[in-house]
This record gives sequence, C-alpha cells and structure tokens, in this order.
Amino acid sequence: MPKNKKPVPRKSANAPELKDEQQTTELCALALELADESAGADIVAASTRAELAQKRIDFQRLLRRLLSQNRNEVLYGAIEMARDEALDGYRYLRTAIEEGAANLILRREDGPELEIDAFAIPVFVHSQGGLDPAADFQDGAAYDALLASFSSAGLESPKAKVVLVSHAYDLDEMQRITFGQLQAMVREAAQSLTEKKIAAAPALERSLKTGWAATSFGPQDTAVELRFLLGFALKRADDPFYQVPAGEKAADAYFARRAERYQQWTADHAPLVARCLGRARGADPALSLNFLYQDLFFGALAQGLEEYALLRLMSALNQALAGHDPAQASVAIAPDDDGYDPFLRLELSLGGAVLATVEHPLDPAADAATALAELEDALASLGITAINLADQPLS
Repeated sequence: MPKNKKPVPRKSANAPELKDEQQTTELCALALELADESAGADIVAASTRAELAQKRIDFQRLLRRLLSQNRNEVLYGAIEMARDEALDGYRYLRTAIEEGAANLILRREDGPELEIDAFAIPVFVHSQGGLDPAADFQDGAAYDALLASFSSAGLESPKAKVVLVSHAYDLDEMQRITFGQLQAMVREAAQSLTEKKIAAAPALERSLKTGWAATSFGPQDTAVELRFLLGFALKRADDPFYQVPAGEKAADAYFARRAERYQQWTADHAPLVARCLGRARGADPALSLNFLYQDLFFGALAQGLEEYALLRLMSALNQALAGHDPAQASVAIAPDDDGYDPFLRLELSLGGAVLATVEHPLDPAADAATALAELEDALASLGITAINLADQPLS
C-alpha cells in the first residue's frame, strides 16, 4: 500500500477512486475519535455518550461493508493513515479490522443469532530434512480424529460446528490472505456449515493455490518450519461456553481454564497433528512439534511472526557466539527504523570486538516494554546477562 496520501482528484477523476479516498479518510477519522474517547471514557459527558454510541455503530457498519465488499485498498490505507496520525488510533483500527475480518454474525428470522470465527493454531515443526509437501494432510483418519478433538477436548463448545482446512499453511500463504479474502473465507465456511448443499469456495481455494514456499533443506539438515492449522467455528452467539465473566478475577480464572485445556490438548493430540502434517524428507521421517496458542486468524499470525523472528535472532547470535563464552559477551540494544517500520538493532560484542549486528523487527502495535522484556529473557537463555539499552540508534 502507498505510504503517502493520494493527491486530491479533480472533478473529472474516476468516481470509484474518489470514493475509496473518502471512505479511507472516514474510517480512519472514526477510529481516531473512538480511540481518543475510549482512553478518557470515565470523563465523557453524558450528553456525548449518545453521539459516541452512534459513531461506534457508524464505524462498525462501514467496516462490515468494506470487508464484505473486499475493499482491501481502503482498509489497509486507513490503517496506514491512522499510524501516521496516532498510535492509539492505529491500534484501535487495526484490532477492529483484524477481528472483523475473522468474524461474522448470522441473523436469522427463524432461529437464534449465530456467530462464526476463523481461528488458527501456529505450530513449529522440527524435523530432519524439512516437511514433505506431498504428505500434507493425507491421513484421513487422523484428520477426522483431530477435527473431533476441538470439541471433545474443550477448545470449542460441544454445541459448536467446527471445520478444519485439510492443509497446513506456511507463513507465506498466511501473509497473502488479506482482510477481505479472510472475510470471504468466513462467509464460505458459514455457508458450508449451515446449508446441506455443496457450494463453491473460491476464496478458500485461492488461499491454497500457491502451496508451500520452496526450502533448501538437505536430507541431513535439522529443520524448523512454521505451519498454521486453520479452522472455523460456528456457534450460537449466546453460547455460555464463550461468555467471559464480568469480574476481573472470574475472567482471569475463565482464561486460565481455557489455557489449561489447550495445553492438555497439545499434549494429548500432538501425535494426531503430526500424522496430518505427514513426514520429513530426511532419513528420519519423525516430527517434533511446538505449539503456540490458538487465536483468531490475525492474532495467531502475529504470534507466529513474533516467535519466528525471535528464533532467527537466537540462531544468528548462537552462530556468532560459537567458540566463545556467552558470559563474557555483552549486547547493546537500540531502537531504529528503515524510514517506516521500527526494529531493534542488537550489537553483540566480546572484549571490545563486535561479533555480530542483528536487526529484530517490532510490531508498531505491540507494547515496547513487553517486547524488550521478552528479548532480555531470550538473551539470558543464551547465557548473555550484560545487556545495555540505548535510547538512540547505535552509531
């Protein structure tokens, strides 16, 4: 997406382009205003609350319309515009678009309101030689058992209808799925789960078209690859299973129980996931799996990207430390950017000599203090305890 605003069109300009620009500005402006008012919600006058409520309705209506119409240029353009204006507004808008793309409410005259979500589970696959794409989801019995486990193990409601895509998406495939395409996939899944007849699913088929990116692993290489399980869960909007308690302690307990069920699921059903993923191309076909947490589509993608970047960082530092004592090394960390995207620059030194300089990407929406704390924990796991934080870019 272009980082600069388009020039103001003349009266003879193409009407669709002018409409895109107007809707981009409108969506961004509503998000910025709602984010500002949310931050000061306790001091909002009663007279303005009705106006705010109407603006939230207007915002959601516009967002739903843009998603359903696959207006990606407007959606991504509004996010970039908000990022240039205010970080809180950027976070608010990005979160709303990501959650909206992965969710759909189905209102019916003859039944209860239904809701469908697109969820994903990131999995790091350790193997010898890398995964064999020809073996991806070829075990039908394993697929059926894995699908049933989402309800039986308590990841989804016993009353929910769940469908799992019979393909493990790689990172490139996940990143190519746009907001509008994901919303179309959600609608296709809703149709397949609510209607008896088989319907075409062009958005889903498009997400599978390219296949996995090629890798250069040899048969004896130790490989670590990121894959995502993608599924859709259809349930009643008022299903008690998904209702988070109002109190803070009760809510914490609710999420803790969900996390416990998920951890147990990863322990019990990892062999089923491995069977679905198939085999490695090396002499030893066995797979070892490490799971990240189940989340809505874009939340799971963000988790995978963050962990993948951290693993690459650790690998680069490990290589630079080969033959050296990590306890004698130090790391300087400073913020930097490439003119737009922020990152942390790490400089690994030993005895005054620089061993390596590594860049670690930062999500603009993430909390910087949390990102630094996680990075310090990762460095400590390598045996590096001398860490210097700088406010300015390293010279």
